[in-house]
Order: sequence, then C-alpha cells, then structure tokens
Amino acid sequence: MQSEEVFRSDSYLKECDAEVVSVNELGGIILDRTIFYPMGGGQPGDTGILRLSDGSEIVIATTVKGKGNENVVHVPIEGQTAPVPGAKVTAAIDWERRYKHMQMHTALHLMCSVVPAGVTGNQIGSEKSRMDFDMGDEKLDKELIADAVNALIDADHPTNIDYITDEELDARPEIIPTMSVAPPRGGGRVRLMKIGDIDLQPCGGTHVSRTGEIGHIRVTKIESKGKRNRRVSIAFTE
Repeated sequence: MQSEEVFRSDSYLKECDAEVVSVNELGGIILDRTIFYPMGGGQPGDTGILRLSDGSEIVIATTVKGKGNENVVHVPIEGQTAPVPGAKVTAAIDWERRYKHMQMHTALHLMCSVVPAGVTGNQIGSEKSRMDFDMGDEKLDKELIADAVNALIDADHPTNIDYITDEELDARPEIIPTMSVAPPRGGGRVRLMKIGDIDLQPCGGTHVSRTGEIGHIRVTKIESKGKRNRRVSIAFTE
C-alpha cells in the first residue's frame, strides 16, 4: 500500500495523525499517510518527529523514496526502537526548515521565468540554493537576475496546483524546463505548479502560496560548469 502523500495537496500542514504500516529491512518507517516530503526534484527530504501514543518520540533524520510501494520512507536516527505496525503516531515536520525549502523552491521557479534557457540541474537548501542553465555562450548578470526575481516576488503572484494527463503533457513539451530529469509519469496525471501567469511547469515539490512570502533573494555567484552550463546560486537577503 502506498502512503497517502498529504503534502501534495497542502504544503502548510505541520503535523498529521497516521498509522505505522511497516518497518522495512533498513529500519525505514512507512505510514499510511504523511506530510513528510521525500527527497526528490532537488528538494531535501523533510526531518521531524513521529510522536507515539505513549508520548515517546522517534526522531526522523530524513525522508526518502523507497522501492515498490514504499513511496515515502521515514528514516529515523540510529539507536531508536522501531514502532510496531499498527501503532498510532502523530507525524510532525521541522516546519522552519520545510518553510525555507518552500520559499527557495518557489524562488527557483521564478528564476526559470527570468533566465531564458533550459534547466540542467538544481539543488534546494534552507539557506542557499542553485540552478544550472544550458546557456551556451550567453552571459548572465547577477544584479539583473536578482532584480527581476525580486520584482516577481514583490508582485505577490499566487501559486496554484493543477494536474495534466500524460497525453496532454506530451502535447505541451514547452512547459518542461528541466532537460536532465523527466517529470514522473505512469500514474495517469502529472502535477503542475502554476505561478500567476508567469510560470507553469511539472513539479511535485512544496511551495509557498504567494510569491510575496519568499522575501528578497540575492544572486551570490554565477559559475561556469562546462562549455554550456552556467550555475546560478542564490541566498536570502536576510
């Protein structure tokens, strides 16, 4: 049984009640439902705790995607007693860390709309993030990129989740900015993240509800990573 991925529909839930389905051979904990985001798409897996009915807690070091039906695996820190299947728990994420990931992830989507090039990679962090672009011989300017992204942040565009069928996505390849990783298919539909009228792309990650929540960013550096690849790194201004 696959875990219900509650975070897909509501990124702002800080905790939820769940039941332990199983503990795999590596000690990973699988729940029937969860708000923990599993590492993927450049976004780190969530950390937090599982609070048992007796008040004890299991500290979760990270969350990953498992094999087969283990779509979300909660990885505890070493030395803890694994819960038994059927145990009732309250799953609570490290909200401050997650929210920074949400802000950064949305900021990187805005950068996609500012830099006119295909994306070859990205990495999201709570303090700094980066995105790689297939730029060829074109030059990038740190201040111009930061000013353009911050203008979109100040415009306070709403973000919305939508879905598209695999067939509809095949007919609209222009909405896939990432050249290195294809959107997940096979489930019949693909999750889209829409930011106002300025950005639309497949994405399974967590985002803020409006761009104004991000706060201003600065471009810390632009690096050459190969003949055509340019890496743009950003951080919050405060």
